[in-house]
Amino acid sequence: IDLAIAKVPATGERIGSLFVDPGGPGGSAVDYAKAAGAIVSPAIRERFDVVGLDPRGVGGSAPVHCLTDAQTDALLALDATPRTPAEQEAVAREAATLGANCAAKASPVFAHVGTVDAARDLDIARAVVGDPTLTYLGKSYGSQLGAVYAELFPQRVGRMVLDGILPASLDIVEVTKGQADAFEVALRDFVANCLGESDCPLSGSVDEAVAQVQAWLVSLADRPLRSGDRELTRTLATNAILSNLYFPDYDYPRLQAALSAAMDQGNAATMLSILDDRISRGPDGRYLDNSTDAFYAVTCLDRPFGGTVGDVRALAQSWRATAPTFGPALAWGLLTCKDWPVVEDDRVTSTVATGSNPILVVSTTKDPATPYQWGELLVDQLANARLLTREGVGHTAYREGSTCTDDAIDAYLLRGELPEAGARCS
Repeated sequence: IDLAIAKVPATGERIGSLFVDPGGPGGSAVDYAKAAGAIVSPAIRERFDVVGLDPRGVGGSAPVHCLTDAQTDALLALDATPRTPAEQEAVAREAATLGANCAAKASPVFAHVGTVDAARDLDIARAVVGDPTLTYLGKSYGSQLGAVYAELFPQRVGRMVLDGILPASLDIVEVTKGQADAFEVALRDFVANCLGESDCPLSGSVDEAVAQVQAWLVSLADRPLRSGDRELTRTLATNAILSNLYFPDYDYPRLQAALSAAMDQGNAATMLSILDDRISRGPDGRYLDNSTDAFYAVTCLDRPFGGTVGDVRALAQSWRATAPTFGPALAWGLLTCKDWPVVEDDRVTSTVATGSNPILVVSTTKDPATPYQWGELLVDQLANARLLTREGVGHTAYREGSTCTDDAIDAYLLRGELPEAGARCS
């Protein structure tokens, strides 16, 4: 297969290559590397070639294609809160079509897009650029890719930063439950921020305002808002809110404006637009990349779901207690990976990386997508790792507004200097 790789040369005296991966799975590391000026500091740009390798199945690396644009729309609009047994069985049937379409339409690489194979590709790329060890910055799912690489090739680990941790040891139910709870916390942070703004569509206490969001979402189940030839349903509105709780500095203002337009004016256009931005859907209804197909192809291969509709029904009810806004919807989403048509026998489900150089693990205390405790878990699992804590809100830590965090990561990448044990940044 062909793999897509891009290099942005160092601006000064080069000391090596820094491989980067933005996560997903489904995010293009090639595109990420090309944005080197924004994703790493000037000091890193000066000394490192910034290199991105699209993981197999993603972007330009033998991309998997499973669904048409219309089918992707249908998948993302699946009823996330089916109420009757008939509705629940219908969701299960519709969800199963993704795997079937992938098996029928995707190239043979579809059965081999798991993280283990992607990590082996990463080692080939390391050799191609001529580096004896891998210097790496992996964010979100990129942290899982890096940790699996370290488990497979511990002696080839150079300076490795894993930021926003997704541990390979967690199964799909554990990952989904952790995210449901963390996004619920993030919603409360957004609401608290919104209540301090003059044009917030919410009112009262944080509890009362969260309840207003939930009631509005419930109202969309029977009375979706129209915008041209599209409808803002409960599922799409829930996804729009969740997908805009990642980065407070720019997500919160966008989400507040979209909620205000939808809740106060009945105008769904902005809410649909901020969702489209996150799922790479163009204004003409065409998807700009294969990130949705790749996300499921990798996720369901790495973390298959073996439960039944009854199991999901019970999880949805249980998760409502701690994550009433997002828990049921995320639980029903598990059905997409049910009975996946291919099985990955060569999975890494624990990462120890015995014999590796020290690995810097970075975790944010209120990260909505990769909860803080996952960073603590990975540090406990790895034989040689140090945890750097960023106290704050938002997904991942490096270049997200904390000079303390950025300086600590730069010192490690440039000089191999680890932060002190227990180091915390705000």
